[in-house]
Amino acid sequence: MSVLAELRRRSRAIGLPALGACVLAYFAYHTVQGDRGLLALMRLSNEAEKAQLALDRLRGERLSLEHRVSLLDKRSLDLDMLEERLRLDLQKLRENEIVIFLPNQS
Repeated sequence: MSVLAELRRRSRAIGLPALGACVLAYFAYHTVQGDRGLLALMRLSNEAEKAQLALDRLRGERLSLEHRVSLLDKRSLDLDMLEERLRLDLQKLRENEIVIFLPNQS
């Protein structure tokens, strides 16, 4: 009987700190690995940085296109731009011109 009593007494003394350690380990694990943990935060910040770079690139393309469109505005028409657009759209050449096709650089 004394062995069982000793085991019960020690299990009470060890049980509460062991339970606390398990709860602490659970929260520590989910702080790092969870859906809203530190690793998820780093992954989301990387995705946000990539999206910002894509947004900056698209804004640059848009500004370039807006500039080209403004050159075709009837209030300030650039004749070189008009000729370039007509040649591309209608695919017309002059008699003495030579066409050299270049590979796409996309």
